[in-house]
Amino acid sequence: MSEAPLWSPSPAAIAASPMTAFMEAASRASGSDLRDYDQLHEWSVGKREAFWSLVWDHCGVIGEKGGRIMVDGDRMPGAAFFPDARLNFAENLLRRKGPTDAIVFRGEDKVSRRLSWDDLHALVSRMQQLFRREGVSPGDRIAAMMPNMPEAVAGMLAAASLGAIWSSCSPDFGVQGVLDRFGQIEPVLFIAPDGYWYAGKRIEIGEKVAAAMARMPSVRKALIVDYLGAADEVAKAVPRGEGLAAALSPFEPAEVTFERLPFSHPLYILYSSGTTGIPKCIVHSAGGTLIQHLKEQRLHCGIVEGDRFFYFTTCGWMMWNWLVSGLASGATLLLYDGSPFHPDGRVLFDFAEAEKMTYFGTSAKFIDAVHKSGLRPIDTHDLSTVRVISSTGSPLSPDSFVFVYEGIKKDVHLASISGGTDIVSCFVLGIPTKPVWIGEIQGPGLGMAVDVWDDEGRHIAGGKGELVCTRGFPSMPIRFWNDPDGAKYHGAYFERFDNVWCHGDFAEWTKHGGIIIHGRSDATLNPGGVRIGTAEIYNQVEQMPEIAEAICIGQDWEGDVRVVLFVRPAGGVTLDKELEQRIRAKIRSGASPRHVPAKIVAVRDIPRTKSGKITELAVRDVVHGRTVKNKEALANPEALEFYKNIPELQV
Repeated sequence: MSEAPLWSPSPAAIAASPMTAFMEAASRASGSDLRDYDQLHEWSVGKREAFWSLVWDHCGVIGEKGGRIMVDGDRMPGAAFFPDARLNFAENLLRRKGPTDAIVFRGEDKVSRRLSWDDLHALVSRMQQLFRREGVSPGDRIAAMMPNMPEAVAGMLAAASLGAIWSSCSPDFGVQGVLDRFGQIEPVLFIAPDGYWYAGKRIEIGEKVAAAMARMPSVRKALIVDYLGAADEVAKAVPRGEGLAAALSPFEPAEVTFERLPFSHPLYILYSSGTTGIPKCIVHSAGGTLIQHLKEQRLHCGIVEGDRFFYFTTCGWMMWNWLVSGLASGATLLLYDGSPFHPDGRVLFDFAEAEKMTYFGTSAKFIDAVHKSGLRPIDTHDLSTVRVISSTGSPLSPDSFVFVYEGIKKDVHLASISGGTDIVSCFVLGIPTKPVWIGEIQGPGLGMAVDVWDDEGRHIAGGKGELVCTRGFPSMPIRFWNDPDGAKYHGAYFERFDNVWCHGDFAEWTKHGGIIIHGRSDATLNPGGVRIGTAEIYNQVEQMPEIAEAICIGQDWEGDVRVVLFVRPAGGVTLDKELEQRIRAKIRSGASPRHVPAKIVAVRDIPRTKSGKITELAVRDVVHGRTVKNKEALANPEALEFYKNIPELQV
């Protein structure tokens, strides 16, 4: 890696950072002089009670804190945070009022809307009254198959205000994908649109909504949100259906009321990707989600009241749940629904310029795609207000780190972040007071006792191993749904190392105290018994303009594992022997001889989940002749056909 950082915060920026203000508060609270982030982090994991208590106070959590901060803190699972507290998640997100923007929504180039804070309160109030009329009570589930639009945010807030549990997915899920998720949790209400726009196409989903409703007997009513102008028509064809506008018509806006409930009261049910079986239903608490998001967004992201906060996400990805928490910091949410390349790759940068975006969140794949498209927003857009560019979803390649500074914006905090649905937050993320080094996530989050361990459970200072968290934290799941003895929950994270969270990422510490994620450890390649992260191969191959994207697996072969690389060539490019040789040379010189694939195969498409992550495990199953257990989790399941019975892999 480079000997010079790509970016360093100015002394003035460090002085003004909310992280610095918090470090000063922590120094006073601890009676010690915490001089830098590393010392602050050490205190935050060593004195977790004092740390999380200070986060509550410093971030102004609305609620009754109670006397105890942590009980059974040494147990994972089992640690309890703020066991005496009472709060309401929605009350914390709706703390602002007034005529300024709370939400700005763009649905491709078809729809544009603004909601002030007062408008948002009014919509939440009316939805709250509707939910009450429908008999919703604490602990009931409300499921939404929704575009990333204001009604999704308001519906979640109305549900949370009553203590109901919100669960969402995106409207591109098939009927079985919806049932695999929502069928497990038996919702009492189902919210869906009349359709949505994607890549300029009008996509009607009335038949899909009707088919799903026919197989969800627990649902008392389906509320159809108007997006295409056909909500009432769709509602007539849906069992127990009603247009949302019609359902809201009896209710006038009033003060939103908030049911204060225990810190550990369930807020969200999120789902594992489901590519290896029916998705696991992961239950997250209101208090744990709130305090973790406040910590990350206020301190690590530097979000303050009036910021304009964007993350490109769908309602089926945990980044949506993370994004909406920005309301608790008084930020304006900038919502976009649709293709990030419609009508072209400029659309999100157009949005950033027009709305004076301050935080631009996206995926590593989007940054790579912008780079490969030849776009240079640094030359075409005024991004002067953008303070942070954040990337997640998959490891951000070193090449993309460089492109952000050369092709998007020179003076910006590039925050590569990593965590997951499992914790609805981050283990490692941006640190605004530290420099950015090429290819590295800056460090572990405050309060997160992150480490890298070998197979024997020993700390690895400078090699690759399992990403673990050795102490409990508030945003651990409460439980899995339909897991009464906790066996599935324990098996998912605590089976590998007793009383230690093993996340399933293959990671490495850097000499700067940062982290490199090399991919999922269950997708780690093991040729000759040596562990190799797939991201190390992608980082090399995807620098080549001839390759649009790639996916890599280990194929069981003659008692060992051989590395197989599938590539989707760029338009007009054919994978021939000469290109194969150049790919191998690039990997050999940029990674190592052990990373060089035994086979390189061209494919027409690469399967990915609904949230855009490539699915190495599904490809591996197809190559080995195994059934992919849940194709409904994939955005493009038809792509799996390209990996069946490939002649090159039989020799």
